[in-house]
Amino acid sequence: MRLFGITIPDGKRVEASLEYFYGVGPARVQAILKSTKIDPNKRTKDLTQQEVGLIKEFIEKNFKIEGDLRLIVKQDIQMLKELNSYRGLRHMRRLPVRGQRTKTNSRTVRGNVRKTAGSGKRKVELK
Repeated sequence: MRLFGITIPDGKRVEASLEYFYGVGPARVQAILKSTKIDPNKRTKDLTQQEVGLIKEFIEKNFKIEGDLRLIVKQDIQMLKELNSYRGLRHMRRLPVRGQRTKTNSRTVRGNVRKTAGSGKRKVELK
């Protein structure tokens, strides 16, 4: 089944399969299923066309998901960069934005990749 350009797995419960959409997490899934009165334990393949229509209509009316949400997030990050705010500068430098430490973590982002060191001994060639 496809909704909003995303293929939803048939064998999973509706509760789990709705989380495949970008911008829909566990809390929103509960809200969707509660308002549309669909059993969360029902499998996706067992949904009727009417139930699928209810879900689609509710999501379109109440939430921004997928492409719209990605665009909004991208615009917000771009605005932070243009304002030269601290968060914007962190985004520009591709460093952690939310206060994570950088001394020991985020090495790959900083370009400080260390190779795993061996024991230091050279292997003796066999004669």
